[in-house]
Amino acid sequence: MKEMRRKDREMDENFAYSIIDKAKFGTLATIDEGGNPYCIPVSIARCDNKIYIHSAYQGSKIENIKRNSQICMSFVGDVNVPPPGPSGELEKAMEDPQTFSKIASQKFTTEFESTVVFGRANIIEDEKEKILGLRLLSEKYSPWNMPYFEAAIEGSLKITCVIRIDIERITGKRKKYDKEGVEMKWGRME
Repeated sequence: MKEMRRKDREMDENFAYSIIDKAKFGTLATIDEGGNPYCIPVSIARCDNKIYIHSAYQGSKIENIKRNSQICMSFVGDVNVPPPGPSGELEKAMEDPQTFSKIASQKFTTEFESTVVFGRANIIEDEKEKILGLRLLSEKYSPWNMPYFEAAIEGSLKITCVIRIDIERITGKRKKYDKEGVEMKWGRME
């Protein structure tokens, strides 16, 4: 597997896991029967090095996982487009190409946090693990409904497919500037 190109923006494993935890959704990539990529957004919840998603028992995602359990997922944390600087900043900087290049590179960019996971997808048959996955998802997305969780499970457990992603490799990446406008490289936090 290839190394990350921008190693200076790579973050540690704890950072990568934190992005999964705060992401509103993940994007799951599988391979279809023709060898083509198939990518779909999914609701996600993590427990240690496992990610749980849910699904119907039919559909392209399930067919692809049954055929080839190897997957890739991506997650996005905070995203920020830096605000404009002082009025006339870029016009003034154009007088010096080197200064302009530095300022422009900080204006025409996006700060971001992301995680990429490679692993295997497993369709869960064990009832206790299915309930665990559904509980984690419910606690993340609708914690106010947890008093009704047990009753909801009774009616939906048999018709809901729960998939566990076993993480085999995880990488986290970030581009962020400090208050002085200097990019915070590998591992540097505010």
